[in-house]
Amino acid sequence: KHPLEIPPPSEKDWLKDDEEDFFLQDPDRKRDALPQPFRMINKLVMQVFENAMEIIEKRETLREVQKLKVKPTKCFPTAEFQVTGRANCLAVSGNYIFVGLSAGLAAFKMSDCKETCAWDEAETEICAIHALDLGNECHVLFAVDEMGLLWFFCFHKESFLLIKILNEVEDISKRSTCVEVVLSPAGDYAGVLLQGNTKAWLEIYRLPKDSWLKEMEKNPGAAAGLACRERSSSWISADIFLLQESPVSANKADAKLSLPVLLLKVKPPKPVTGSSFKSPLDALKEVDDGSTLGLGYNHLIKDSQWELQEAIFRSTYREYLEVEDKTESKEEIPRRATFHFLLPSWILQAGPEMKVQPDVPAGISVHWDGSHNLCLYLLNHPLKDKVDSDPKPDVVWPCAAPIACSTVSSCSRYLALACEDATITIWDKHLGYPLCVTAILEERLIRSIHFL
Repeated sequence: KHPLEIPPPSEKDWLKDDEEDFFLQDPDRKRDALPQPFRMINKLVMQVFENAMEIIEKRETLREVQKLKVKPTKCFPTAEFQVTGRANCLAVSGNYIFVGLSAGLAAFKMSDCKETCAWDEAETEICAIHALDLGNECHVLFAVDEMGLLWFFCFHKESFLLIKILNEVEDISKRSTCVEVVLSPAGDYAGVLLQGNTKAWLEIYRLPKDSWLKEMEKNPGAAAGLACRERSSSWISADIFLLQESPVSANKADAKLSLPVLLLKVKPPKPVTGSSFKSPLDALKEVDDGSTLGLGYNHLIKDSQWELQEAIFRSTYREYLEVEDKTESKEEIPRRATFHFLLPSWILQAGPEMKVQPDVPAGISVHWDGSHNLCLYLLNHPLKDKVDSDPKPDVVWPCAAPIACSTVSSCSRYLALACEDATITIWDKHLGYPLCVTAILEERLIRSIHFL
């Protein structure tokens, strides 16, 4: 075998002397390199261009994503109606819209947006309205004015009839303000949360709606109402109404309807203090049959024992406790409550002498701010000549943490409790046991809860 040798290059592969533009075959060498500072300027311009292209691509991507999303339906007003003064609030009941004005009340028909009646006798500003349709063209209204007074109206056949001002007193210093009003679904009961200068309480009323309908039928003059004026409307355009006052004088009626009956007056629970009983026998006398839990007032723990226990706790966990101001006042009585009307169920067992209807509330659930206990009160107790100012709850549900908020499902079967430790419990009131317990992150504070 012959040894391998490198073949000599052929002359045809050699570059000719006249081919001086051979560098044009490389695209990068088509132009000469720029001198400084032009190279720096070129680099900055290219960087700005690339950043701009990135921003454009991101915006185009977001635009494509937005096109894929379902756009919400935009609703535009189909009709307009003007009111006298300023509209502060409104409520819908049946075929009517009730508007709270800066000087009274007004009622409008939903079909044609015409004002049918207005009430301005007291010339008071209405800040909140709660209305409910009782049937037979009868509606019940609770209106709260700027001073916290609760005006109780009955609207029948396009006329307002003032029944009573529930929290009106002669002595202004003893006047209470209305904080919240809740009507039961069928209008059988109404709950009013009131606040005074130093205390708060809850009043539950039974509304005699059946008596009202009978009284309206027997006395048609009651439908005229108090200080009701009619208004005529003039057509302006296809969808706009302007309301003009007519010189029709107000018709006044002397007819009176039955007043609501006060059933309960619930006060916030007092803080648990040392026992005042001298012997265990005295404490046992105050205890009921023992079938239900109480609020913990009937115990034998003395004040000295509470103080000793607190001193031991503070000395043991001193480094974990925050420094408290010595001038800090003691625990204040809660001034806010959340309450719901409850239909009959296993947890609200009424006696055999009490009549229970499936669609009429049998009790209420109440919990005050900062309280661990959910208190249940029966509403179908026999009426007394004097309402108990501090009734005992019929059922008490203690919770591991203070109750932050609660809600009841539309069918009134399920009750949801949210505590301050971010724990939510769903109760089945018909069966009387919890369905589930869910714990959320401790960093979250639950302020409201709703069934969907």
